[in-house]
Amino acid sequence: MNLTILYWVLVAVMGVGAIGELIPGMPGASLILAAILVWAVVTKFAGIGWSIIVVFGILILSAAIELGASYWGAKQFGASKWGQFGAIIGLVAGAVGLLPALPLGGPILGILIGPFIGAFIGEYLSRQDIEGESKVKTALKASVGTVVGSLIGNLIDGLLAIVAVVVFVLTTLPFVESL
Repeated sequence: MNLTILYWVLVAVMGVGAIGELIPGMPGASLILAAILVWAVVTKFAGIGWSIIVVFGILILSAAIELGASYWGAKQFGASKWGQFGAIIGLVAGAVGLLPALPLGGPILGILIGPFIGAFIGEYLSRQDIEGESKVKTALKASVGTVVGSLIGNLIDGLLAIVAVVVFVLTTLPFVESL
């Protein structure tokens, strides 16, 4: 295969990965990392310098950033570990559960509402009645925090993914143009 064609196919895969980082639960950084790795192996690391290695490391850390943002949002709004656990179960159940019901857009809708419902159920079931405070209100507040944190994490991941693709293109394009 012509290296120029391969290059633009890999850049397109990276673009899909950058979009995937903005959608909760979708692969994004892994697609970008795989594309960089394929390019590096095929070209025997031509055009791969320190900037690409740093981007590679940042994308690996982006998973921790997403989890950290979700944790931060949950803690800021008073979510317990049960609320966070419920959000994870809700994410998986929402993505898989709405697939048969709504084949077009169902998993994406499930990924967006599943964590909210899961966090709410986890918080509601784990909370004790507190005088002057409703379990429903507490669970609702915690589930909102979990979702807000997750969305902030996805936004940060999306921005990092876009930066990664731009740095890759700026760093490797001169090599491709010289072919």
